[in-house]
Amino acid sequence: MEVILKQDVSNIGDKGDIVTVKNGYGRNFLIPKGYALLATKIAKKVHEENIKQRAHKEEKIKDEAANAAKKLEDLTLTIGAKTSSKGKIFGSVNTIQIADAITSKTGVEIDRKNVSIKEDSIKDVGTYTATVKFHKEVKVDITFEVISE
Repeated sequence: MEVILKQDVSNIGDKGDIVTVKNGYGRNFLIPKGYALLATKIAKKVHEENIKQRAHKEEKIKDEAANAAKKLEDLTLTIGAKTSSKGKIFGSVNTIQIADAITSKTGVEIDRKNVSIKEDSIKDVGTYTATVKFHKEVKVDITFEVISE
């Protein structure tokens, strides 16, 4: 089943993409939740016209995202966490803490949904890498260090 995505769906595609998904996933999840619409001939023609009209706006958004990404290129964050005597963190470091640290250090507003950590969970003191997605083509890797408070 082909669908046109109305918004970004992780592991499927970005807003405006025409993707092929299994029938049940499209019919029972994507379409009822409003994440996608069925890609009929008419919907595809409308979609192509919308893409043509949106091209200029997208270029401006991409430039703004690239400028924000330049501010974060060589950024190294330090995140404090309460730890045990062995260096284990009570709880874990998550994307909310990283987004808040970026905002407080640079002033660039970042939604926590646009931050992804390569490790499953961070429960030890050390140096890690996170990826910040500004645009589907603009991503920045940020190094952050977790220290004991």
